[in-house]
Amino acid sequence: SVINRFTSVFDSKTAELLSHHQVGIKQSFPKEGWVEEDPKEILQSVYECMERTCEKLGQLNIDISNIKAVGVTNQRETTLVWDKETGEPLYNAIVWLDLRTQSTVERLINSTPGKNKNQLKTGLPISTYFSAVKLRWLMDNVEEVAEAVLTHRAMFGTVDSWLIWCLTGGKSGGVHVTDVTNASRTMLFNIHTLDWDPELCKYFDVPMEILPQVKSSSEIYGSMNSGSLAGVPISGCLGDQSAALVGQMCFQDGQAKNTYGTGCFLLRNTGIKGSVAIAGAVVRWLKDNLGIIQSSAEIEKLAGDVGSSYGCYFVPAFSGLYAPYWEPSARGIICGLTQFTNRSHLAFAALEAVCFQTREILEAMNQDYGVPLTQLQVDGGMTSNRLLMQLQADVLCIPVVKPSMSETTALGAAMAAGAAEGVGVWSLTPGNLTTIPTDKYQPLINPEGERTASDLDQ
Repeated sequence: SVINRFTSVFDSKTAELLSHHQVGIKQSFPKEGWVEEDPKEILQSVYECMERTCEKLGQLNIDISNIKAVGVTNQRETTLVWDKETGEPLYNAIVWLDLRTQSTVERLINSTPGKNKNQLKTGLPISTYFSAVKLRWLMDNVEEVAEAVLTHRAMFGTVDSWLIWCLTGGKSGGVHVTDVTNASRTMLFNIHTLDWDPELCKYFDVPMEILPQVKSSSEIYGSMNSGSLAGVPISGCLGDQSAALVGQMCFQDGQAKNTYGTGCFLLRNTGIKGSVAIAGAVVRWLKDNLGIIQSSAEIEKLAGDVGSSYGCYFVPAFSGLYAPYWEPSARGIICGLTQFTNRSHLAFAALEAVCFQTREILEAMNQDYGVPLTQLQVDGGMTSNRLLMQLQADVLCIPVVKPSMSETTALGAAMAAGAAEGVGVWSLTPGNLTTIPTDKYQPLINPEGERTASDLDQ
């Protein structure tokens, strides 16, 4: 399996994407349920992306000295530990989807009063998803990590911390930081004090000295140490889904966006967040495991050929069910099969599954927020699937709005970097925000499940 890393350059006045480059890095699956990435390959892909993008800017006659700031965005819960003296990773990065920590989770839940899995200080349930349990597994099971912790050489971080530390000098003066959006997904962060929580660190038995310093998402952390961008400040840092919320300009209370990537990630401007573990991954599963499609792009035509799942339902709980159930032991189900069912119906059911899971989180958010969402902003690779976008509007019974520029996650990181004090090339005040053209999908089914007149007229 290959995951892409991107570098994108934006015009701070128009939000126009000037140039970009992407490099694929491999994910490895050493055992069932385990998902890892090589930290050095992650870093090398970033260097390669930046250098190739700078070359492309030169070909466009754009002087790279015009680049005023760098922003970083990353998979939020993917966990690394490295040696601050050698600069070497002590184990592969454990990816957010990894399930190896299930026994760690069960042990932790059993040690809480009343075996309550919800941690109110963090706003998160104890789950395989979050970084603290991955870190606990590394300390318990990897000798090099345990030894580095004992000898005060270990550094912990999510991918943002690893990249910023390396890009600002690594073992020769690198800055060990993270931002609040990434810290909030570790289970070690107190969402009320906005800092690491001593009681939580004691509960997970994590020494606070290995943690990065928590910063805001928009400030100068340090400067690029080498390469074509040496000396340019790194001044934006956001977890990928929070970056997409910024890139979608969701600055008003109640606005929300959904990113359709490997998973689905629905964030609302209230501090309430939800994640669906499997979205694009279900399409990859249909391609790689069942072989019913040759490429991800085929699923739209295949599903469109039948226009219905005809009673076939797909629950792609490959890594358990995430929000709003948080049931790690759940596994995938395909049901409602008849001798009439074929691969087209299965393809349609897979797309419906993404939409239904999104609706469940949105209904939970509406209940918490007290005001129903009136439209959903969307981004991510799957949004190129027009059938999926129309299905989502129909299932939610509200309009789905997709920006014409798909790089909203990178844009959000760039906006945060450009708006930092001391950089000041981007304004985040509502009156000065750039308007990006959008495609709008209106629901063709009303809340009672009836087709609308506009659809019947077609």
